[in-house]
Amino acid sequence: MRTAEVLDRLGLFTDDRASAVDRWLDRKLHEVTPGIRRDAESWARTLLDGGPRSEPRARQTAWAHLNEIQPLLLEWSSRYDHLREVTREDITTSRDAVTGKQRESRIVALRSLFRHAKKNGQIFRNPTIRIRVPRQSGGVVQPLDQVDIDEAIATASTPDIRLIIALAAVHAARPKMIRTMRLDDVDLGNRRITVGGHVRPLDDLTRRAVLDWLDYRRNRWPNTANPHLLITQQTAVELGPAGKLWTTRATRNLTATLERLRVDRQLEEALTHGADPLHLALVFGIDEKTAIRYANSARVLLAEVAEQASQ
Repeated sequence: MRTAEVLDRLGLFTDDRASAVDRWLDRKLHEVTPGIRRDAESWARTLLDGGPRSEPRARQTAWAHLNEIQPLLLEWSSRYDHLREVTREDITTSRDAVTGKQRESRIVALRSLFRHAKKNGQIFRNPTIRIRVPRQSGGVVQPLDQVDIDEAIATASTPDIRLIIALAAVHAARPKMIRTMRLDDVDLGNRRITVGGHVRPLDDLTRRAVLDWLDYRRNRWPNTANPHLLITQQTAVELGPAGKLWTTRATRNLTATLERLRVDRQLEEALTHGADPLHLALVFGIDEKTAIRYANSARVLLAEVAEQASQ
């Protein structure tokens, strides 16, 4: 790759390989009938690149949407030549073939596809109009057992893993927030840390983890120009963030994954501060629906404890 970069700067390199997106679309749609494939590919590229009136979506969103409806496109290809032949009954049948979260994801993806096709004159009527799927309310969020938390803590044997677990368990940071944090998100002098754009106090435990990591980073890669807080041997010579798998590796096979530690931290805050959704929103910068869910779960758990104590 370094050789290719040098040759490219000298104007001597021509990359004639098919792009990763082209290969992905060809792999997903190669058995889809041409009329349906053309419209589906136009939609997928608009999700990835944006359009005149739409912003590009995250690549993971485009992948998830197309992966969800690819079996439907293949099935419709055996009966139809174009998306305009797909009926409302086809949509409801495909919706009812799955349950739970997948049902909601399928309808969201189909709505996106047919809205795009209608807007671009590829179909006459949108068959997904007024087809609804009730959102999953979710059950009561349960706290982690202490033994599971202790198991996660036991994996923190290196400065990078100690900092990663501290950010998840103390500041409720998502894995993506952790790996994309930058050096200037940590203000040691004022004891502040910015997590996901939300400024929080820097507690003693996280401060020690940050200092240990920065000392290790400085000794291991003294000349790196990477502005991200957490770096690896690969990203030390680049400018991008660490990878998702590197960030989540320590707790991947544990009950207390980084995501579960994040959830447990927010639930713990709700349990110890009166199940107040406004307090949760202010502390963690989460939206009101998420804050209300944690507050409701905390009320149920607190009521169960009170009931057991009265027996």
